Amino acid sequence: MTAPPPAPSPFPDFGLTAAERREAVFGHWYEWPGMDGARGEIWCYSDRLSYRPGDTVTLFVSATAPRFRLEVVRDGATETVVHMADGRRASWQPTPDDCSVTGCGWQASHAFAIPADWPSGGYRLTLTAEGRDGAPIACHHLIVVRPPPGRRPGRILQIAATGSWTAYNTWGGSNHYQGITGANRDQFAPVVSLERPWARGFVGLPPEAPRVPLTVTMPPATVPRYPHMEWAYATGHSKKYASAGWASYDSHFFRWAERSGFAIDLATQHELHFEPDLLSGYDCVVMVGHDEYWTWEMRDAVDAYVEAGGRIARFAGNFMWQTRLEDGGRRQVCYKYRARAEDPVFRNADPSRTTTSWEAAEVGRPGAATFGLNATRGLYAGWGGCAPRGVRGFPVYRPDHWAFAGTGLFYGDVLGAEGHVFGYEVDGLDYVIRGGLPEPTGIEGTPDGLTILALGLSSLVEESADLPAEGRFLSDEDGRFCAEVLIGRDDAAALDKVKRGAGMIVTFPRGAGEVFHAGSCEWVAGLLRSDPMVERVTENVLRRYLAR
Repeated sequence: MTAPPPAPSPFPDFGLTAAERREAVFGHWYEWPGMDGARGEIWCYSDRLSYRPGDTVTLFVSATAPRFRLEVVRDGATETVVHMADGRRASWQPTPDDCSVTGCGWQASHAFAIPADWPSGGYRLTLTAEGRDGAPIACHHLIVVRPPPGRRPGRILQIAATGSWTAYNTWGGSNHYQGITGANRDQFAPVVSLERPWARGFVGLPPEAPRVPLTVTMPPATVPRYPHMEWAYATGHSKKYASAGWASYDSHFFRWAERSGFAIDLATQHELHFEPDLLSGYDCVVMVGHDEYWTWEMRDAVDAYVEAGGRIARFAGNFMWQTRLEDGGRRQVCYKYRARAEDPVFRNADPSRTTTSWEAAEVGRPGAATFGLNATRGLYAGWGGCAPRGVRGFPVYRPDHWAFAGTGLFYGDVLGAEGHVFGYEVDGLDYVIRGGLPEPTGIEGTPDGLTILALGLSSLVEESADLPAEGRFLSDEDGRFCAEVLIGRDDAAALDKVKRGAGMIVTFPRGAGEVFHAGSCEWVAGLLRSDPMVERVTENVLRRYLAR
């Protein structure tokens, strides 16, 4: 008797073999100079992340072609070409093997001044040239034009998550996740350089690029697949394009805000670190997307701003790691899981600047103390083996809160399921349910007066009797690390106490100010997909916080 044909896969097919799909997920592949071989290539980075009108932008370009064309587009409510330059000289520049750690060290290739009339925002640079085969080659870069100093009433300030962009950037071989460092060239890099190009997909993406959370329904007993990594492998984009960058996260909020009639400016996390007084000019400051890496000084800036009466609207998830900036901000340091063994600060008289989780005892500054939620009590949802069939929005517990006005939400409804706003990494708290309502237990830095508005389940480990160990991309590394941080050991019993997490929407007062935190990376997906309830909640928060 002939066996029935296998059921069709619910996952999209990008033309990869089974071996290529596994390499796309479990392998370490990255962008490097010379990777395009006979076709030729062009790469670019700038001397800074952000500029003010009147500043000069210096570009460092390495290309196989002798000349290139530059186009600059402001990426806001509409895409506006603001600058073009043709026939710019270029050359192929030698690049050190450890450029992802030490920087590329290229010579300056081109410079242009920011005109006085360029409004604050994100500006995409596209460099095009002729390849060796006559076909065009291109690269993309982004600069931020930050606002002028002083009072800016009625305007929102969005802070671009450049710490996470830097941490995930794969260009040159090493980032804070995988790398070519160590004796066997297989270790992540605790120190990474900003003096290198952005990986492909960080600045611009086609609309069909998959996001991390699954959009398909998984059949029973199915080994998880990762369409975003498969697509990246098949199309030549960075493995980490969907984890960080202007294209996947920050741009969607900025465009939506301008199209919705909000006046909005843009700055980077470097301004939080080096120019914290910038915040004082605004009634409302916003963070969005995957916003995982912060310095101590950045948190100081936010805490002082809120205490003095500022309002923070954080539509972001995974507030996890303390970093340090070195060399004037050109290098970012984060030892992460290896911090207690390798970070020299850990053995100092004051180890509070150790680059590990905010909840670690040596740091003693839980993330919740600033933003109300901790990544160590949240984390994964909607991908891999972590709640892949779970809720795609936030289950609502307190529908009468001002943030939900005009939505028509009821107790038990799910906010944002249509836009799939819950995932792929979320922030939460230890909590109890009393009378059908969640309340924080008050441990790990929970601010006084914090109210949990909505709550969905997440996981620190891929947990299923039907998922073989070789199919687990996430493993239990994060779970055991959080067990060590929160409990002091990483055995099975400790892991069992921390592996079940939650993603939350919370709000709380602090000093003369207030914080609203929708603890999910994917809130921007609801704006991108025009989810009406997500748009209404976002507008409610922004209008309240702008109305001084």
